[in-house]
Amino acid sequence: MITNVHVQKPKVLCIAGPTAIGKTQLAMRLKDRAGVKLISVDSALVYRGMDIGSAKPSAAELRHYPHELINIRDHWDTYTAADFVRDARAKIVEAVSDKLTPVLVGGTMMYFKALIDGLSPLPPADQAFRTALEVRAAKSGWPQIHRELAAKDPLTAAKIHPNHSQRIERALEIIHLTGKPVGELRDRKEGLSNDYSFIVSALVPVDRLSLHARINERFVRMLEAGFVDEVAQLRKLPHHRDDLPSMRAVGYRQCLGYLNNETTKDEFVDKGQAATRQLCKRQLTWLRNWKNMNRHPVSFSSSNPYGTPVELDQITACLLKFCEKSS
Repeated sequence: MITNVHVQKPKVLCIAGPTAIGKTQLAMRLKDRAGVKLISVDSALVYRGMDIGSAKPSAAELRHYPHELINIRDHWDTYTAADFVRDARAKIVEAVSDKLTPVLVGGTMMYFKALIDGLSPLPPADQAFRTALEVRAAKSGWPQIHRELAAKDPLTAAKIHPNHSQRIERALEIIHLTGKPVGELRDRKEGLSNDYSFIVSALVPVDRLSLHARINERFVRMLEAGFVDEVAQLRKLPHHRDDLPSMRAVGYRQCLGYLNNETTKDEFVDKGQAATRQLCKRQLTWLRNWKNMNRHPVSFSSSNPYGTPVELDQITACLLKFCEKSS
C-alpha cells in the first residue's frame, strides 16, 4: 500500500487591483498567449445592460476574450457573494477539467476573499428590514445609521466607511436577524484554498494621483459613450427600481441623482469621479491588508495617462511563467 503520496493542488491565478488600473488589459494579454479561462470577479459586470458605467469589456472584446460570469443576471436580480462563490467554483472546475489555467480577474475584493477563505453562515436578506432602514437613511443620512451600528457593533463599524450603505445595512440586518454582531459569527464555511493553490497578483499604482487622473478621464469617456442614456434605458425596464442593489454601483447611484434632478450635470460628474476614487481607496486598503500577495507596481505615461500601463509587458511575462507551470 502506497502512503504519503503528495498530490499537487491545481493552481488558480488571481489578478486583483483597484479600478481603472489595467486588469482587463492584462487578462486579455494572457488570453492571447496562454491556455487560460478568464473568470470575472466583479459585482457590477454580472448584470446585463450595465455596460458603460461598469467599464465592462466591449461586446467585440468579449467575443474574442470571453469572460465567465459577465452578463449572467438582469439588473433587478440580487447577486450575492455566495452566488459568486458557487458560480466561480463551477467555472474553476470546468477550467481544470479542460486543462486550462483559471484566471480570476476583477476588483470586488469581497468576492475574492469569500472564494478563497470561505463565507460565514450568515442569514439571508430581510427585504422589509432593508426597506425600512433605507427610508430612515434617506431622511437622516447613512453616517447617522453608521453611528447606530457603532453603538451595537463597534468593531464592525470601525471597519466600514460611514457612507458605505451596503455594508452598514448588512451589518445591522445581521444584528436584527440573529441578535449577534457580525464579529461573533466567526464560524466559516470551507473556502477553496483547501482544494486549490491560489496565486494572487495585485496591480498597485506607483503614484495614486496618476491613477486618480486616469479614473477621472475614464469617467468623462463613459459620459461621452452614452452612460446617462444607458441608465435612462435601464429605468424603463419593467422590474427596475432606483433602490435596487445593482443601482448602488459606483457611478450609477450618482447618475440616478442627476436623472432625478437632484444634482446638476457638473455635480453629477464631480460626485461620480469622487465616488470612484473612494472605491479605489477601499480596494487599495483591502490589498494592503492581504497577506501572501504578489504586488506589481503600475505607472502610466504622462503623455497618455489613459493608455496602456507602462509595466504591462513585464507583468504579462511574469504571469505567463505561472500559467506555463500550471498547465
